Amino acid sequence: MNLSNLKPAKGSTKNRKRIGRGEGSGRGDTATKGHKGAQSRSGYSRKAGFEGGQMSLVRRLPKFGFNSPNRIEYNAVNLDVLQKLAEEKGLETIDLQVFVDNGLAKRKDLVKVLGRGTLTAKLEVTAHAFSASAVKAIESIGGKVNKI
Repeated sequence: MNLSNLKPAKGSTKNRKRIGRGEGSGRGDTATKGHKGAQSRSGYSRKAGFEGGQMSLVRRLPKFGFNSPNRIEYNAVNLDVLQKLAEEKGLETIDLQVFVDNGLAKRKDLVKVLGRGTLTAKLEVTAHAFSASAVKAIESIGGKVNKI
């Protein structure tokens, strides 16, 4: 076997319908488009979601929910993650650049420190927001909390 005699398996390919190629082809004249109407004209395209005049699914389903324009979204970082960072990297201060360098946040993200896990390292942590439990845990060890 070589590249010159490769071909698809028998019955796996079909010839496409060549429409609009004369009366003798059996698909000339209207070229399978029926008689008259928008769908027989050139340039016709059906609107997305159009269901032949039936009420479309999008319009049948009820509206619900609410998105507050004033919502502030934070990247959450827990105490156990801070502890792991401090141990692995030997850090005493953790700021936004440390979060970015370790893939915990992007450069323009807001970071909030949350209180899951235990913290044993004395750290100075800088972030945009802190939960009450996180502040308590950091300061109980003698660490420092800096809010941006």
